[in-house]
Amino acid sequence: MSLADTNLFKPIKVGGVTLKNRLVYPPTTRFRNGDDFVATDSFLLYYKQRAADNGGLLIVEATAPAPGFGLYANEPVIDNERQVEAFRQVVEAVHSEGSFISLQIWGLGRTADAALLKKNGLPLIAPSAIYYNEATKKAAEEAGNPIRALTIEEIHSFVKGFADGAKKAIKVAKFDFIEIHAAHGYLVDQFTNAVSNTRTDEYGGSIENRARFLLEVVDAVTEAVGAEHVGIRLSPYATFQGIEGVGAKINPIVTYGYILSELERRAKEGKRLAYLSFVEPRVSGPDDVSNPPKVDSSWVNEIWKGPIIRSGAFLHDEGYSELRKFVGADDRTLIGVSRYYTSNPDLASRLRNGYPLTHYDRPTFYTSGTNRGYLTFARYGEKIDEEKVLEKVPKVLA
Repeated sequence: MSLADTNLFKPIKVGGVTLKNRLVYPPTTRFRNGDDFVATDSFLLYYKQRAADNGGLLIVEATAPAPGFGLYANEPVIDNERQVEAFRQVVEAVHSEGSFISLQIWGLGRTADAALLKKNGLPLIAPSAIYYNEATKKAAEEAGNPIRALTIEEIHSFVKGFADGAKKAIKVAKFDFIEIHAAHGYLVDQFTNAVSNTRTDEYGGSIENRARFLLEVVDAVTEAVGAEHVGIRLSPYATFQGIEGVGAKINPIVTYGYILSELERRAKEGKRLAYLSFVEPRVSGPDDVSNPPKVDSSWVNEIWKGPIIRSGAFLHDEGYSELRKFVGADDRTLIGVSRYYTSNPDLASRLRNGYPLTHYDRPTFYTSGTNRGYLTFARYGEKIDEEKVLEKVPKVLA
């Protein structure tokens, strides 16, 4: 079913650029980087394929500003010259196809790989020394790297680290935007949520205190690269990685209503962020919610008046009725599609022309060191020599 006649294929101004459509590829972690956290030629081709015949926005998977922000094997990092140069090549490839690109930056906090951190001489840190489940506690203790709470001095250094990473992304690698990952139970979200933050200083307790780290990061990054280059992702309803989400004692509307009010206040003072990325309650992390809460998320639009990317299972219903409803509701909503972008490099073209979609392959989402499930999906009507693609070993770009 073609969506060519909907708002999805009307241009929209976001920050300082005009996108040709309102279809966004939100960050999807794939772990396809080199062992030293440098982007590969396969990584570049993956995004270049999705930028072709598009003109919209692609958001690169969550990236650490420095190793101390937390590590997973084969995740991207934007710290040293090689890592930045590799990203510059990726950005150049996407721009050459006439599309735009954002880099999501994150801290892992308590969700990081404790053993990998130990191997690199780094501690497992979080707002409070609280594991999100018994398995992560056991893994950290066996690695000899038990969790500990951040000091005030370390919190300040992390705020600066986010800004430093943003500068490398925007000013050196030439990304159009950076996106602050403040969702899904990672470091920034751990500060926001009472279940993961039991601090008694200025970063814990009240909603204002728990939101302080997020807002300090926003302010630091905005000061570093300009608000028009900054986006932020929030997932008020997600219950991923030990976060209470919809079941929180304090309703998410109260907590995130305050955060959005602060972002909108900054916008009215001349520092409007380029976009807000909002995760719908139909998904939690990479998974669908079997019985999604019956909530009305229109309150977000009542507070935040800038461009908003709404993501969460928008291509999973016949006729894309939810997508049509949201994108047609106003002139500032964009639609994020994650899983179907992994298996349809030409997703924009397929939705524009009404072509059928190739279903995603969940078992290959996080398969490192191979092009399987990464570069083995073809454009509509084309075929790929899978054997040839799989013979090629991904190589770092710098």
